[in-house]
Amino acid sequence: MEWIQWSSRLLLIAFILYAVATVLFTIAVSGMRKDRNVNRVPYGKIAFILAVIGFIAQTGYFILRWAGVGYAPVSNLYEYTTFFGMMMVLGFLVVYGIYKNDVLGLFAMPVALLVIAFASMFSSDVAPLIPALNSVWLKIHVTTAALGQGILAISFASGLIFLLNETSMREQSKSRTWLEVTMFVLVCTLGFILISMLFKGIGAGGVVEFTNDRGGQETYEYFMPILFAPEGAQLLSGSSGLSLELPNFINTLKLNTLVWSVIAGLVLYVLLRFVILRKRIAESLQPLAKKVSLDLADEISYRSVAIGLPVFILGGLIFAMIWAQIAWNRFWGWDPKEVWALITMLIYIYYLHMRIQRGWTGTKAAWLCVGGFAVIMFNLVFVNLVIAGLHSYA
Repeated sequence: MEWIQWSSRLLLIAFILYAVATVLFTIAVSGMRKDRNVNRVPYGKIAFILAVIGFIAQTGYFILRWAGVGYAPVSNLYEYTTFFGMMMVLGFLVVYGIYKNDVLGLFAMPVALLVIAFASMFSSDVAPLIPALNSVWLKIHVTTAALGQGILAISFASGLIFLLNETSMREQSKSRTWLEVTMFVLVCTLGFILISMLFKGIGAGGVVEFTNDRGGQETYEYFMPILFAPEGAQLLSGSSGLSLELPNFINTLKLNTLVWSVIAGLVLYVLLRFVILRKRIAESLQPLAKKVSLDLADEISYRSVAIGLPVFILGGLIFAMIWAQIAWNRFWGWDPKEVWALITMLIYIYYLHMRIQRGWTGTKAAWLCVGGFAVIMFNLVFVNLVIAGLHSYA
């Protein structure tokens, strides 16, 4: 267990270094300098070095936790989401090493930070590996899929930079509207983290017991005030709140978390939009995005998809189907996560097809990159938190 504690410390160190790197990237891009001398501080280079050290620390976390638990630590939402965030950082470090562009760090690092912080809201307790996951294909399938998604996430950051750069904020348009929707989703993720910390601190929530669809007794431990409960549930401890009973095929514990995240996101967005910034969030970020040329942002998106998609197909579909045949005697079963992995692949294949065959560049291509990553996050968050399936343990 001492190894597990040390791994958690390394993860915290990595998170702090990523946060400091994000701040330094912001300073580098915005041009804020405390000194006005000729030899100004290279904030971007320092930020990159800190991100590299943070990645090394997080790699140490991954290795120590693996040694401590005895299997690849990608078996639950905490472990997988943490590893996914690490792969996003790896993808960014590789791209930054090629292009040396600080603006990419300003947009890519905060997304990785949100993903890792999102993981911290789930239980980090060590538990024996369930029989369904006790296979060599766990590390092969899951780690490769996460690596592919991490590289694809860079196309989201560069696509977002392109759209913020190119979209007029003074005229009403679909692009302006959907950019703000994207900002709202990111704010909801931040809201989830903040409200989870608040409710855990004050001890909100409770424990309910119910009969699951297999006829066995099961309990849900809520860390937030209970809005939704399984049909026929009985409150064992805590406050019942305004609970609404739903069918047992819906994971009400995870749905409860999702709804509170949206509520927190709405409150936080209103504060940012109307009190602090007093303008659209996308409009506030536009001056920073304009420091990258449109051609460069488009090129980074294309290369990220060209590299990340084959890796994702290999891990998220081919290796997954091999494991499914071994574990469940079938290659494909239309499980929710399987379906959304297929949709993810089709979106990025469509992007490459339209770019190569039709010469698509610019706004349409950027929106496909943003939309593809939105589907990845939908599969990670909504499918895992709400829809029950064979991958519910993940």
